[in-house]
Parts: sequence; structure tokens; C-alpha cells
Amino acid sequence: MSHFRTLEISDSAYENDGLKFLTIKSQNLHGRGNVCLFVPENTQDFSRLPIYILLHGVYGSAWSWALKGGAHKTAKTLMENQDIAPAIIAMPSDGLWGDGSAYLRHNGKDFEKWIVSDVPRAINEVLSCTNSQSPICLAGLSMGGFGAFLLGVRNASKISAISAHSAITQFKDLSNYVEEPLASYDLEHKNLDVLESCIKYKNNLPPIRFDCGMEDPLLGANRHLHHELAKHKIPHVYEEFKGDHEWSYWKEHLKKTLLYFNHILK
Repeated sequence: MSHFRTLEISDSAYENDGLKFLTIKSQNLHGRGNVCLFVPENTQDFSRLPIYILLHGVYGSAWSWALKGGAHKTAKTLMENQDIAPAIIAMPSDGLWGDGSAYLRHNGKDFEKWIVSDVPRAINEVLSCTNSQSPICLAGLSMGGFGAFLLGVRNASKISAISAHSAITQFKDLSNYVEEPLASYDLEHKNLDVLESCIKYKNNLPPIRFDCGMEDPLLGANRHLHHELAKHKIPHVYEEFKGDHEWSYWKEHLKKTLLYFNHILK
């Protein structure tokens, strides 16, 4: 019996490139949410493949990582070359609130539980190659990087590793990207900050890596986060590469995330 009132999955006869699509009615969203999945070939002999969840940025949805960033093609190439072991790539929507939900709880909806609880549970219901013991790693870009950090550090018992590209590091900086006033998020805690969260949970953090482009407007904030994490002796990997806040950068460097997750799970 399904945990969800409704769970629709795409018909394999019409799927391409290993992509599947789910639509789930979630109590946490008080409505439906979408997930795009990349499922590698020949998974019939597996029962607990890792699940790598990729969070999109503002304005995006469940299709963004695959159809703007080619995430499934990057993953498939790495798997075929045996650079990484087989894994499920899960690309959920953020809940589609405003320009971006920030993956937090607000306005009567729990976008955090949608990601860390509903998405893995739905995957386990529709795929025989994963189960409740499958390791879960969390990554994202921009607003999704912010979500990966906060959800990862607050749910360390569920998340095996965190990776972020071009991350927003403070909730207040979301105002540079969204139309909605930040007050309309009606958060319990208004000044959400990645650094403060890492310090608060520093004794129980998953492994962390993040990167940023050297022409990215968020470079200064990411450098500051790196320096402060180092000052507080919080282990992490930080890298900088040429590039701006754009899909060409995230498409190129997603492989860093997938290789990192594979390394951690080994």
C-alpha cells in the first residue's frame, strides 16, 4: 500500500534517456509535487542503490537539472566509464512556491520534509533497486545549494554527503533573485544562515564540498563561508573554477559532485 494518496509514474514505453517522471500528492505540500529520475540500465540485481538528490535554483522545476544541465547524461557517462558506481539521480521540484520555496517550511507547507522524506519514500515505492537503507546524498545549485546545505546539516541522520554549486549562503540574499518579499515566506527563523547552521550542528555534520565560479556574484559569500568553516575547524572541500552564475558552469562541474558522492560512499 502506498504512503501517498496518489503517485503517478511515466509509462516506460514513452521514456527516453533513462528518465522517468513522478507526480506525487504530498501531505507536506498540501498538493502535488514532481520528481524527475534518472535510472541507469541493468539495475535488476540491486536493492539499495544510492539516491543522489539534485536541487534546482529559482525559477526552475523538476526538469531543470536534466533538460538544462544534462545531469542524466553526465551521470550515465561517469557510470559507463566506471568512474562512479550506479546510482539513482533524483531531481525534484522545490514545491513550486513563488519564484522559489527555498526548500524551507513556511506558509503551511513543509518543503524540507518534501525533499528529505517524501522524495526518497516515493522512489523506494516505484523502484525495486532502492529501499529505505539506500544512502542519500544531497546537492544543489544557487537556491538549491542553500537548500542542500541547510537540509543536509539539519538531517544528518538521513544525508550521507552534501555538495553545492554557486550556493546562496544566507536567506537574505535570496531577495536578489525572487519577486516575493522575504517577509512573505513567513519563516519561524528569519535570519537563516548556512554558516550558523554548520556551527550549530558541527559535531554531527555529513561530509561537505562546495564550489563557486570566479565570475559569480556569489563568489565573495562562498569564500567567506569557506574561510569561516576553516576557522571553526569544520572539515569541508571548497573549490573555485572559471565561470559565472550560469548553466554552462553547473553542467561542467556537476561531475565534481557525483565523483565526490561516490568517493564518500566508498
